[in-house]
Amino acid sequence: MDAHKIFMLVSQATLQTFEMVIFSTLFSLLLGLPLGILLCISDPQSGIKPRPVLYQVLTRIVNVLRSFPFIILMIILFPLSRILVGTSIGTKATIVPLSIAAAPFVARVIETALKEVDPGVVQAARSMGSTTMQIICKVLLPESLPSLIDGITLTIINLIGYSAMAGAIGGGGLGDLAIRYGYQRFRPLIMAIAVIVILIIVELIQMIGTKLSHSVSAKR
Repeated sequence: MDAHKIFMLVSQATLQTFEMVIFSTLFSLLLGLPLGILLCISDPQSGIKPRPVLYQVLTRIVNVLRSFPFIILMIILFPLSRILVGTSIGTKATIVPLSIAAAPFVARVIETALKEVDPGVVQAARSMGSTTMQIICKVLLPESLPSLIDGITLTIINLIGYSAMAGAIGGGGLGDLAIRYGYQRFRPLIMAIAVIVILIIVELIQMIGTKLSHSVSAKR
């Protein structure tokens, strides 16, 4: 296989990985953000609106979803992927299980970040008559922004790893390239290139996330 064909394969697989990670990050945030906020405010010990039953139900759901190995979850969600995108294999189909797998992780990240906010700031907002929604939008989220950025960065990195695993069952992207063209066809060079590209992407994401977090912290 010549260098040009290898370059084209790696480029296509890299774009597929970016597509999977970007969209699954957005969808997992849409699912996980409200869930994480609910977990935070309904906590019977530290929540601003304690709801013990709701908290226990939500935390059990999150724990169950987080305990599923991604490969098994992806297989279980094949029918849902087929309903939503018309197929159970390929890049678009993989976005569905990626989003659902990352959502409970995002929820825990959001919950942890919000709970790190100084309780005194929350109490001050409540004493001034702020509503629950105002406390969430004007106190909890802004005050926890650096931690949220760190958590989202970690989520993206995890999704890159999940997307690579999805290649084992036809998910597309760099994982699929490494397995199908590298491992199964005995081309270690292609496998090595795919791994190196994944490592570079992870390093870049971590650098950008860390820089954004430090920048936000410095402006506070």
